[in-house]
Amino acid sequence: MALTPETTIGTAADADLAVLEARLLGRLIRPGDRDYDEARQVVHTLVDRRSDYIVRAADAADVLRAVEFARAYSLPLAVRSSGHSFAGLGTVDGGVVVDLSKMNAISVDPRRRTVWAQPGATSSELAAATQAHGLVLSTGDTGSVALGGLTTGGGIGLLSRKFGLAIDHLRSVELVSADSRLIVASATQHPDLFWAIRGGGGNFGVVTGFEFDLEPVGTILGGALLLPATIDVIRRFADYALTAPDELTTIGTLMRTPPLPMVPAEMHGKPALVILACYAGDPTEGQRIIQPLRDLAEPIADLIHPMPYADIYKLGGAEGQRTPVTTKGGFMHELTDGVIDMLVENLYDGFDPFAMIQLRPLGGAITRIPNDAMAFAHRDKAFALSLINLGVERENQQWVDRTWDTLKAHTSGVYVNFVGDEGQRRIADVYPAETYARLAEVKRRYDPTNLFSINLNVAPAE
Repeated sequence: MALTPETTIGTAADADLAVLEARLLGRLIRPGDRDYDEARQVVHTLVDRRSDYIVRAADAADVLRAVEFARAYSLPLAVRSSGHSFAGLGTVDGGVVVDLSKMNAISVDPRRRTVWAQPGATSSELAAATQAHGLVLSTGDTGSVALGGLTTGGGIGLLSRKFGLAIDHLRSVELVSADSRLIVASATQHPDLFWAIRGGGGNFGVVTGFEFDLEPVGTILGGALLLPATIDVIRRFADYALTAPDELTTIGTLMRTPPLPMVPAEMHGKPALVILACYAGDPTEGQRIIQPLRDLAEPIADLIHPMPYADIYKLGGAEGQRTPVTTKGGFMHELTDGVIDMLVENLYDGFDPFAMIQLRPLGGAITRIPNDAMAFAHRDKAFALSLINLGVERENQQWVDRTWDTLKAHTSGVYVNFVGDEGQRRIADVYPAETYARLAEVKRRYDPTNLFSINLNVAPAE
């Protein structure tokens, strides 16, 4: 039964809602339903919105019907895979939310070294499924983040220096378009759309399936190394992380030392550089490659050891739990002495106990694809900087704003998946002018009415 809306939602909408609900393999959740409050929540507790309709999709047909309903009634439409968007883009006041979290099927073809996965599958779930065959995909660094938003934003993660971004291994996608078609996009089918999806976020449709190439990796050398947070240690870490073999990907976080059992009690709450390391190669050789990190200073704690790649996601503990997050950041071409001085000054002078400064050395395989090959256009950057605060008070947010004001002039561009609640003013930082113009033209072809606008939005070209 086709939807035939009137100019306002009334009896016809009630009838169409009944039709929609009857046709769904998944569920339609509305205010008043016993699990509505749980269903409307996203990971970040500072985001508190109330949607009129939540379609918890079970398959691509459910997604198609939800998109058709939202379009027919001109309702705002939000899409979420796991609800981790820092900006809260997985929900909307009023309107429709397409919840893809139950669409998490994974199918590995070990002979072809490929995997097909739905958008609700998480990095940890995917790693466990592919690791069983000695294969991996470079995805994110947080196991509870689902593939939908992660991949369409680019996919920077713990194997990026060795294998590049998640989008670098994408073979094809299946997605529901704004006009409710189920489309397959690849290098040979809808190549313009395929270009745009790889970094263009959720602007072009709802991805319902991904096909990726996989890489052979067995045991890795990985874990965390806690070091004193001094100017010299940070500088030498940054220098080595960029020049180390591609097999080594690291993330350095400046933070207060957590009260873990393996950390001496006298160091609890003290500033530290926490290095998360992943060496994707022979673990014995990895020990030699990681040793220069250990030599930076006497470690506060050394938790690096051989493990299956999938186990590195267990280090985050209860990472999927809801938490407040305020964040700002950007890419950098270099980490100058002046910037390091500012980082350390912020770390020791008025540093918020809920705050973190995260440095991601990039380079390696990321740089070996041209900047314009996909919509992700920041392959030439050396570092990604993120300021993160997990507190709920206004002072916590002010720490991010104050610190960002001292650092933003040293950044160039920003990763779409790391943009916080900063609105459209950062869209020019996400996409250089030529990239944005090309995205706008693809948007005009596939979503001329801007149905998919609850995102870092690219407006259709006129």
